[in-house]
Amino acid sequence: MKEKKRIRKKGFLDNVQLISLALPAVVLLAIFSYWPMFGIVLAFKDYKASKGIWGSPWAKLKNFEFFFRSQDLTRILRNTLVLNFLFIIVGIVCAVLFALVMFEVKKASHVKAYQTVAILPSFLSWIAVGYIVYALLEPTKGILNRIIEAFGAEGISWYTEASYWPVILLIVSLWKSVGLGSIIYYAALMGVDNDLSEAAKIDGANKLQQTWYVSIPQIIPVIMIRFIMSVGGIFRSDFGLFYNVTRNIGALYSTTDVIDTYVYRALMVQGNIGMSSAVSVFQSVVCLITLLVTNGIVRKVSPDNSLF
Repeated sequence: MKEKKRIRKKGFLDNVQLISLALPAVVLLAIFSYWPMFGIVLAFKDYKASKGIWGSPWAKLKNFEFFFRSQDLTRILRNTLVLNFLFIIVGIVCAVLFALVMFEVKKASHVKAYQTVAILPSFLSWIAVGYIVYALLEPTKGILNRIIEAFGAEGISWYTEASYWPVILLIVSLWKSVGLGSIIYYAALMGVDNDLSEAAKIDGANKLQQTWYVSIPQIIPVIMIRFIMSVGGIFRSDFGLFYNVTRNIGALYSTTDVIDTYVYRALMVQGNIGMSSAVSVFQSVVCLITLLVTNGIVRKVSPDNSLF
């Protein structure tokens, strides 16, 4: 027993520098990720501000009823799942393609310039992006409508035509996220053994074949990990994208209204904190289940590419 304690103490002292470096991150994780989890109790409370969290009466599962009995449930679930799945698949494909293109650029200064331009949109707030999109799509003076009219066609009332918005949101999401996402795949490509490409080249493989049979298989583990983690959040939408870019216009709800925007509007109208907490708990549980199921499927098909 004493020997085990001595070994543990020695291990701690040997790694005290690494532990001290990790300590701030652990503290921040505890404060911002674990401590707020006590708020889950709000999902089962009829919250009254005057009584506080613990003084408010229990509501059992009544807070969940608002969401599951809503006549809009099918619409918001469909939009959330379909749009997020579309963003995940197309986003990964575009990020990988961009990384592959950058990997073929041999001049380092050019790579840095291209990546900087691609990453810049990631630092813009969704409010700013919303105004940029509005400047492009504004019905009377929007840049896109003026271009259409210059060719003799009639401008489109973008903010009343819901059918266009899945594509618009996809384009905006890609523009903002692909540059930053591609860095991970570019870093993975940097670790690919050049001898494999040289061997394929000697065997007569062209650039496309080298990419398909050498480069992509080498980064499949990274792609799968990113895919699993993204699918784990498929029930959570980017609120800024769906609220600010669409300007919360009711005519677009049929294709753009998702769980997060729906709950936000309900919270603003009713002020029911318990209901919004209940939906957040539902999202977290479903996301956890989705993550475990997806990882389990990947582990059965290809154990080396699973997250855990």
